[in-house]
Amino acid sequence: MANFQQQEISIKIESDCFVKPKYEIEAMKKPYHLGPADLIMLSIDPIQKGLLFSLDSTNIIGLDRTTFLSNFVEKLKHSLSIALVHFYPLAGRFSTQKYVNENACSIYVEPNKGPGARFIHATARKFTVSDVISPNDVTIVRSFFDLGEKCLNYDGLTKALLSIQVTELLDGVFIGFSLNHSVVDGTSFVHFVNMFSHIFRNHDDNVIHESKIAKIPRVPIFNYRPWLSHDADNEDVAVLKFPVLDLDKLMSREYNPGPLRERIFHFSHTSMSKLKAKANQECGTENVISSFQSLSSFVWRSITRVRNLAPDQQTSCFFAMGARGRLDPPISDDYFGSFLCKTQYDCKVEELLDNGIGWNATKLHELIKTQDGKSILEFYEEFAKAPLVLPRGLDPKPLGENGVIMGGSARFDMYGSEFGLGRALAIRMGYANKENGKITASAGCQGGGSVDLEICLRPRIMSALEADQEFMSFVS
Repeated sequence: MANFQQQEISIKIESDCFVKPKYEIEAMKKPYHLGPADLIMLSIDPIQKGLLFSLDSTNIIGLDRTTFLSNFVEKLKHSLSIALVHFYPLAGRFSTQKYVNENACSIYVEPNKGPGARFIHATARKFTVSDVISPNDVTIVRSFFDLGEKCLNYDGLTKALLSIQVTELLDGVFIGFSLNHSVVDGTSFVHFVNMFSHIFRNHDDNVIHESKIAKIPRVPIFNYRPWLSHDADNEDVAVLKFPVLDLDKLMSREYNPGPLRERIFHFSHTSMSKLKAKANQECGTENVISSFQSLSSFVWRSITRVRNLAPDQQTSCFFAMGARGRLDPPISDDYFGSFLCKTQYDCKVEELLDNGIGWNATKLHELIKTQDGKSILEFYEEFAKAPLVLPRGLDPKPLGENGVIMGGSARFDMYGSEFGLGRALAIRMGYANKENGKITASAGCQGGGSVDLEICLRPRIMSALEADQEFMSFVS
C-alpha cells in the first residue's frame, strides 16, 4: 500500500478545466432561487461521493490503457456538457442582492455566471483499487474530490457548484463528485449522477449532434415551492431574505472537528434481516420497525456503550431525512433541489443501554412518523419568514460528542451509474461534513439489501467499537 502521508505528491494533475452546457436554454437566463432546505446549508460542506471502478480486459476492449482513458475522459466532458443543459443550475455560481433599506440580502444561482462546472483529470498510479477499497482510514480518498480543496457551500459565489474529478489508479479509476449542498440534497445528487451516466452510455457523438438536447428518462423538475402553494405545479418565485446586509457574518470558517478516525462497516442483507427481526420481536411487532430503524438503533446503542458515558448523561440520535415522499401530496424524486427534514430523539444513557434495540427502535420509529407533510411545511414556512443558516461549530457541546448524527441513505442508487465500466466496486466519500458521531449510509457494495455505514469517531472510541464483540458480530 502506498504511504498516505505522501498523498499530496502522489496526485498529479493532468488537466483542470471548466465545462459549460452544450446549448443555452431560456431558463439559464433567469435567476434560480433557493428554498429553505437549500439556504440552511450555506455554512456547511458540499456533498462528496464517488465511485471506484476497476480497469481490466473486461471493460478496456481493443485499446491500450492510455488511449482508453484519454477517450473516456473526453467523452465524460462531452456528456457533462449535455447533462448541464438539463441540470442547468449546476453550471452557474451564486450571486447576492442587497436590500439596504431592509437591512437584508438574498443569495441565488445565476446559471450563466462563471466558466461552468469544474472537471479535473488526475493520476495517482502509486495507489491500487485495493488501497482505496480498504475500510480503514484511507485518507488519500479526500484528494479524489476537488483535489482535497475545502470550501463551504457559501463559496459558490466564486467556486463551481459542481466539480467532477477523474483519478486514474494503477489498476482502476475513481470518479469523485462534489455538489453544492445548497443546490442539491442527496436525492438530487444521485439523480444528476444517474442521468449523467445515462447520457454517457446511451448517446455517442453522432446521436448527440442529431438532436439539440439528448433525451433523458428522468427530466429534473425545477422551482417547486411547497411553502407557497400546495399545488405541485406551482412556480411562484419568492426571494428569501436574510436579516443582514453581509452574509459573510453568518459563516463559520474556523470549525475544527478534532481528531477523527473514519471507517466503513458493511452490514449484509442477512445481518440487516436479523437486526430487524430482533427489534420487532423485542417490541412485540411484526414488520413495523424497518431494517434501517433497527440498524440505527443498534449502532447508536453500540457507540454509546463503548463511550462509557455516565448513566445520567443525555444522548441523542439526529436524523436528516428526505422530505419528498412525506409531503402532502408527495412529490417524485425528479423534483430538483433540497427537500429535507430533520428530527432528533433524546434519552438518558441508562435508558438506552438498559433496554434492547427494540425499545429504542420503537422510539425512533414513532418520532420519524411525526415528520409528515404538515410539520415539514410548517418548518419551511417559518424559515421563509426568518431565514437562518446552521451555526456550524458554535455549539460548545456538539451533538455527536454524546450522540450520533445519521445521514445518507441506502436507497440511493449510486451503483446504477456505471459509465460504461460495469458495476462500481465501492462508494467512497471525501472530507466533507465529517465530525464525531457522524454516520453516513450508502447501499452496500454487495447489493441485495446490504448497507455500508461510514462512521466517524474519536480514535479511542473507534478502537473500542472495533473491539466490541456484540457490534462486530453483525459486521461482515
